[in-house]
Amino acid sequence: MGAAELLLAHPEAEPAALVDIENVGTPISGLYPHLLGHLDMPIVAPDDDSAQQPVDVTFMATPDGVGMGLADVELKNGAKVVDYSGDFRFNSADSYAEYASRLGRPKEHKAAHLLEESVYGLPELHREQLSKETRIVGNPGCFAVSCILGLAPAIRESLINTDSVICDCKTGVSGAGKKPSPAFHYPARYDAMNAYKLAGHQHVCEIERELGLLAGAALAVTFTAQVVPVCRGIMSTLYGSLSRTLSQQQAVDAYAAAYEDSPFVRVLDASAAVASNSVRGTNYCFLVVSVDERTDRLRVVSYIDNLVKGQAGSAVQNMNLLFGLDEIAGLDRPAMYP
Repeated sequence: MGAAELLLAHPEAEPAALVDIENVGTPISGLYPHLLGHLDMPIVAPDDDSAQQPVDVTFMATPDGVGMGLADVELKNGAKVVDYSGDFRFNSADSYAEYASRLGRPKEHKAAHLLEESVYGLPELHREQLSKETRIVGNPGCFAVSCILGLAPAIRESLINTDSVICDCKTGVSGAGKKPSPAFHYPARYDAMNAYKLAGHQHVCEIERELGLLAGAALAVTFTAQVVPVCRGIMSTLYGSLSRTLSQQQAVDAYAAAYEDSPFVRVLDASAAVASNSVRGTNYCFLVVSVDERTDRLRVVSYIDNLVKGQAGSAVQNMNLLFGLDEIAGLDRPAMYP
């Protein structure tokens, strides 16, 4: 579910222009018929007059390297920017360079002067920084959302040893985007699951940076991304060795306290009967908290919809905070069941 869909149900916002370099002139409902009669705006080119009109916020759902070239213009035109790529997830040139090097991209940031004011767009950790004064937000990656939310309380409260963190993450095929690929052709993907990017996933940089800030020291995590034959959803199973004796109830209580003011995080006991479809189409993150007394490990299973809390939902949540709106505006909806 994209930001345009979410804005249809938003009480205070609406799409002003849909800009792309492909399918120009085609109504968005022509590409996605489920929007017929709800959103029939045509896609326009970046130089179209309607794309140049003043707006309050610009969502940039673009690949790495694009947003850094566009942000300055949008900001000068008076718009706040929420960028979906990794261009503004790191608020220093050095931290961006480390991220870029892992991706094999140029280390130099084309808008480095903006990095210092960018805010990492995970409200559960940076709500106070996401204010009316904020101009630019680096929307987090989907795996990063699930892992950071699942581990943040344990790291902040020193419940686990920081050198023992393992992130075992599974995602649906929609995480690969909409462009056709032989690897995601139905006969190739059906009944098949595999690990990928074992040499290093780009979201690891975000996870290690944000958790390191909470720990007050650099840390490294073992991260394994896997794609499974479902359409949408992420299930991240997160492990860490306990730093002290901790009961199941104490662990649940610690997580519940950490997220008591976070409307989109639900903390659940190990016995909870939830799955990825429990959050499908929603901006919620369900955290199932478990203490394995036999191995002295904390285990947290984190569920999000990669297309909502993992991207567009977080973007709208960030927008709400940037404009002083109700944080849950346009996002407070249950999952579709079954």
